Amino acid sequence: MVTLNQKAEIIISYFREGISQREISRRLGVDRKTVRKYINQYEDKLNRLSNADDEKEVSILIEELSSKPKYDTSKRKKRKLNDEIISLIDEYLKENDEKKMTGRSKQIMKNIDIYEQIIEKGYDISYPSICNYIREKGAVKEAFIRQNYSLGETLEFDWGEVKLNIDGKNVTLDMGLFTTAAGSYHFARLYKNKKMENFLDIHVKALEHLGGVHKEIVYDNMKQAVKRFVGKNEKEATEDLVKISMYYGFRYRFCNIRRGNEKGHVERGVETVRRKVFSVNSKFKTFEEANTYLQEKLLSLNSKSRDWLEGKSPMDILNDEKEYLYPLKPTYDVSRVVEARVSKYSVITVDQNKYSTPDYLVGKFVTAKIYTDTIKIFYKNNLVATHKRNYENHKWIVDINHYIQTLKKKPGALKNSAVAHQMPPELKKIYQEYYINNPKDFILLLEIINEKGIDNILKIIEKLNKMKKSLVTTDNIKSMAYNNSPSEDIFINIDDDIKNASINMISHINNIFNLTTTEGGKMH
Repeated sequence: MVTLNQKAEIIISYFREGISQREISRRLGVDRKTVRKYINQYEDKLNRLSNADDEKEVSILIEELSSKPKYDTSKRKKRKLNDEIISLIDEYLKENDEKKMTGRSKQIMKNIDIYEQIIEKGYDISYPSICNYIREKGAVKEAFIRQNYSLGETLEFDWGEVKLNIDGKNVTLDMGLFTTAAGSYHFARLYKNKKMENFLDIHVKALEHLGGVHKEIVYDNMKQAVKRFVGKNEKEATEDLVKISMYYGFRYRFCNIRRGNEKGHVERGVETVRRKVFSVNSKFKTFEEANTYLQEKLLSLNSKSRDWLEGKSPMDILNDEKEYLYPLKPTYDVSRVVEARVSKYSVITVDQNKYSTPDYLVGKFVTAKIYTDTIKIFYKNNLVATHKRNYENHKWIVDINHYIQTLKKKPGALKNSAVAHQMPPELKKIYQEYYINNPKDFILLLEIINEKGIDNILKIIEKLNKMKKSLVTTDNIKSMAYNNSPSEDIFINIDDDIKNASINMISHINNIFNLTTTEGGKMH
């Protein structure tokens, strides 16, 4: 069975570069039948995606197009020169340099000394492997080669920090930036962290904004892109990067360590965009307002002509590039997926915050898809809860509708509960005005609201309240909600109320004038 990287290589080589199945088989050392199988599977799912109408089916097909093959890792050859050993060797070599600079050259560690120190620490590696790494690390004067980029060829990505004042608070945000190599066209967005879902989100937004897909995207050694280092120069991409590259059909390339010049357009772009956009204005009421301001300034920046572009603007060059870009596919699912067990409080934990689920799921495992702004919770592939994402820590984000069955059994628990405090304003108002001493009926009302909608119920409550506040009961609301008109019982109650009120008023007047009433309504 092929690896995820090999699957991506098969798909991109065949569909994007037109390489034959025979040649792909030869290059990868993979059986031609296996190559054909993955090509046929991808083509079939792509055809089904173009004809799919159901949102759930589209979501499943998008996930399958970039899915990871199952394979046996038991026979995988273990690499002994790992990151930990490389870090130790580099530390010993650094100490040698410091000794040379302070006149202690005779005390530096030789290769054999470094090898023995590493073996003593419990690592299993050969002496030649240590020597080869140290020899390759020998200082060589670096040369730079000027790059000329073809249209539609290369896109570069990087993160940069931006310090702003949002609603009176000083915050540090992460700005993701894409820059085209051919014309230095910038696309950027602000995020509250650099987690994988935001890394994927800016990819999708950038590609849709640019109107197509470049042949390759260049990254530095950020952890969202590089899973681990294999030896000195090899890097293994994260599964999420491999999946999104396979889905959209672009190749990825990594810079060498501490070589920002290898993606100089975006490296300079971070500093340029940060200065041009936020040096004048850095105070905003909301996070969304800051992002909108960023887009407006980028439009202006990308529209200015440049001498080095022969009087054209970055936007002009991008327009020239579009005919060379790969076409877009339906929007990729940018979520970060986690599995979680529902606690006894019917919540799961995501990034140190608690999010509620329906109370019948207590003790069960659910799947949470974490997006930039929302969190969707699934049980057995069915969506059971959706929450607005909270970026603070140790917060409870709960929906009272998830606790209806529990509250039916324990209505007294509602008053001081977290769910009561987090009810929408409309529900809070209904509860405080009409049900503060009757939580049991309020819980029954929630079921009616879930079925008929809050707007309909608010209209019914308003009608009942105009007649008489005491008529705002769950039974009356239910009667009107399902019959679309007040029942006779309600009017009977109104008549009784009017009758009783009239009798009380007559009695009060009689007392004032010392009158009495007799049978037949005569007064004496």
